[in-house]
Amino acid sequence: MLAAGIAAVILILVGLEQYLSVYAHRRLIDALKEHYQSDVQVGSIRISLFPPFRATLEGLEFRHHGRRDVPPLITIRRASASVGIIGLLQSPKRVREVTLEGLQIHIPPRGEKRPEDDRDHSRKERQSRSPFVIGTIVADGTKLMVLPRKSGKEPLEFDIRRLRLQAVGIYRPMEFDAELRNAKPPGNIRSHGRFGPWAADDPGETPVSGDFTFKDADLSVFHGIAGILSSQGSYSGKLNRLEVQGTTDTPDFMVRNSGHALDLKTEYSATVDGTDGDTYLHPVTGHFLRSTVVANGSVAGTPGVKGKTVALDATVEDGRVEDMLRLAVQSDQPALTGSISFRSKIVIPPGDADIMDKLQLDGTFGVASGHFTNSETQQKVATLSRRAQGDTEDAGGGNVASKFAGAFVLHHGTLHFSHLRFTIPGATISLTGDYGMRSREIDLTGEARMEAKVSEMTTGVKSFFLKLVDPLFEKKDAHAGAVIPIHIHGDRSQPSVGLDLGKVLK
Repeated sequence: MLAAGIAAVILILVGLEQYLSVYAHRRLIDALKEHYQSDVQVGSIRISLFPPFRATLEGLEFRHHGRRDVPPLITIRRASASVGIIGLLQSPKRVREVTLEGLQIHIPPRGEKRPEDDRDHSRKERQSRSPFVIGTIVADGTKLMVLPRKSGKEPLEFDIRRLRLQAVGIYRPMEFDAELRNAKPPGNIRSHGRFGPWAADDPGETPVSGDFTFKDADLSVFHGIAGILSSQGSYSGKLNRLEVQGTTDTPDFMVRNSGHALDLKTEYSATVDGTDGDTYLHPVTGHFLRSTVVANGSVAGTPGVKGKTVALDATVEDGRVEDMLRLAVQSDQPALTGSISFRSKIVIPPGDADIMDKLQLDGTFGVASGHFTNSETQQKVATLSRRAQGDTEDAGGGNVASKFAGAFVLHHGTLHFSHLRFTIPGATISLTGDYGMRSREIDLTGEARMEAKVSEMTTGVKSFFLKLVDPLFEKKDAHAGAVIPIHIHGDRSQPSVGLDLGKVLK
């Protein structure tokens, strides 16, 4: 008799499980359709009434507003949940844990919002009372793809290795803890924060906030630079517009063309469009050695082009020229020291080319109180200064300060100077021409204006005969000294400086 009673109870429970599975299938689809504003398909639902109570769902698919022109909003290969008796008796219902396998999320591009109807108002009125709360959702191996608003752009993809969601319910924010591997530069990101409530009409409007750390990011994947970067910061806003603040540290940053490792630190404030990854910097401030660079601009994609373009306006005030040379030039000892200021537009297009080949610059610079580190060169500058002023005595030291100023454009590894000026007491040298960043070849032409005439820069017989050619180096302006056309050619280490005789005779 007892056995028959137990068998009857088991049969009733089995029948009830089947009924509840059908009932839950219908109610679940209705609830998910309303909350996510999506067409929902569920392959199967199985409910177990034998303790511990469990539910298993397979083949979930959400299509935002029923759209078939984009991938499904959410797909889940398998979801399983465990529920305690006490949780079922509470209001809202409490689910202890849900495990999601094969979760993929495609955030759709922003579209036009539909007019609100009575159902929308009814849904909003119920937002304060979620029908259930999930203690923890475990969704390791999640793939998040954000579809771009602009046609031709690549989707933004994230492979989330570890994901935990806490206190999850409809119409309420949830806490999350995530770990993911960044693709480029490769490195580990950890983030903790709050997400939601979900904006069903426009997922890009979903609120999000939190903090993050980014470690062991290998910059060598970008041709032309190297170093291991770490970063930390915080963010807040909506998915389609996040305000981010943070710092980075790259103790071994290197431009490979120079081969010198420097400790590069930055602080930055940025606006990030989470729907396509475009980032707008305002500003980023970088520190290395004794110099500081302040840059504003963007790292953004272009329709039809894979990757993102860096476009910045950079400024250095009272930096050190030796720091800039150490960053960019291979020489062990910088050729020049002094204070430097410059402004430049910086553009780095996407692609796998070496950074020195694709870097584009357009700007101006000025060097004050410059001194050459090679004592022989500095002594020659001092001698030139005295002779240019008509002082033919060779006595005196080489402590003569030089000034440099110019406008430049860098394109395809060639630095073009349109207005390059070198000034020392008694002389001003103005040049135009090119310098090859890889070849290190100099090709400059211009003129040297002296306070003294050619004959006044020497003594004796030479001075007497040079008076005959003084008229060749005179200009019909207020300048009373010599104007000598010159050219500078050859390798940077041993350039050839000579008189441009063709211009003299002309």
